[in-house]
Amino acid sequence: MTELLLENVSVGTLSEVSLVVPAGQVICLSGPSGSGKSRLLRAVADLEPHGGRISLGGTGQQDVPAHQWRSRVVMVPADSQWWFDEVGGHFPDDAGSRLPSALGFPSEVMGWSVSRLSSGERQRLALWRALSLQPEALLLDEPTANLDGSSTETLETWLLAEIRRRRIATFWVAHDPGQIHRVADAHYRIQGTRLEPVHGGD
Repeated sequence: MTELLLENVSVGTLSEVSLVVPAGQVICLSGPSGSGKSRLLRAVADLEPHGGRISLGGTGQQDVPAHQWRSRVVMVPADSQWWFDEVGGHFPDDAGSRLPSALGFPSEVMGWSVSRLSSGERQRLALWRALSLQPEALLLDEPTANLDGSSTETLETWLLAEIRRRRIATFWVAHDPGQIHRVADAHYRIQGTRLEPVHGGD
């Protein structure tokens, strides 16, 4: 079991963050705007300086090269980054033929120009791009923020099934209570400088 472990992590104004993200489970993180949710995800991805220790399956973040860590612990930011003109340049060669129907794209999308994609389309494709890397942990920063209600629930169902099947430890930043209720195995909220567990109905 490849669990993601945070021990006394501090980043920005957050301090003493300790929690376990088990393999195949979703831990949701919420909190006010500017409270440090994205910075915490970036710290876990080794993209932000931080204190404390972060490990995956017993391997410490500082014990392996950054690129190796990020190939195992993959972050999907709120605004995905695209480097090539064509969508397909960001994916393995066979990704188009394996494109999940839940994403709502034809296989020809791999030949599309990135510039023609809406923000919601980019968000959906960024999730598939992350999963195509075969991650052991996923860091999702409001992955459905640009989607409408029906698209959001379709994507959640597909994404949860992939997380369970592949046993991916997932840290998911969310603000919608309904979404948190649907996807979270556990929920933490940033309160001041601390991360506090939220129990059902809170």
